[in-house]
Amino acid sequence: MSALASVPRPGSSGALGVPAGTPLLELRTVESGYHKQLRVLKGVSLKLMPGTCVAVLGSNGAGKSTMLKTVMGLIDDEPRKGTVRVMGRDMTRADTERISQAGIAYVVEDRGMFPDLTVGESLRLGAYHRNDRAEVRADLERIFGYFPRLAERQKQASGTLSGGEQQMLAIARALMSRPKLLMLDEPSLGLAPLLVEEIFGVIREINRSGMGILLVEQNANQALAIADYGYVLEGGRFVLEGSAEELRSNENVQEFYLGVRADDGEPRLHVRRRRRRWN
Repeated sequence: MSALASVPRPGSSGALGVPAGTPLLELRTVESGYHKQLRVLKGVSLKLMPGTCVAVLGSNGAGKSTMLKTVMGLIDDEPRKGTVRVMGRDMTRADTERISQAGIAYVVEDRGMFPDLTVGESLRLGAYHRNDRAEVRADLERIFGYFPRLAERQKQASGTLSGGEQQMLAIARALMSRPKLLMLDEPSLGLAPLLVEEIFGVIREINRSGMGILLVEQNANQALAIADYGYVLEGGRFVLEGSAEELRSNENVQEFYLGVRADDGEPRLHVRRRRRRWN
């Protein structure tokens, strides 16, 4: 598959206009929530380096979506504490347009379809802020290399697509903005297993092209299969972090997120969960 031309290779942070070793995204002890009273995130810190894929695992209500919305400036006056830095620049409580222009694209959990727009119109909407028409057309062709089905459905209304096709369109629309970091919220939600494999295969290819990926996902097996590094979020706090391999071999992750127990060295489907002990 062809890589997006604008995506820098892993490790080429100089191509992003920032010093080598500077994270694409960095959260420092971020506290965030809703209505100025409800606190969801309770001091989370995270780093995502250029060209890497970072997975955030967690159950419903752990605060995963709140974290992504906080990064994108979608919650008024949040974060209430801590800082959000994008490529070395302080973006704490910046407006969403400024954060998007800094190079972050966000694929929301419900895919954010405009059902009356055609597939082609939706993709062009993703490039609304770009004036380089020739490059927009070139990017469109490259994206059709990732998602051939979208090329076949350019004139079809987005609202009539299947769930898997809508997820493809949501990712493709985000890529049309030429982001440096793509944030994905539960891309496997509601999809059949074969479509999940297809979607994650494309995410892997996008990451291999050099784009940073922040992947929020309950499907821990799929997420850790493509991630370089991961965090486990529970109750608004990161309770564990490490390389994808370290997380896969962690007994807590195996039992609570991968669905197996390792007793006497033999993994098996668990029946009863023991109490979580992260330390």
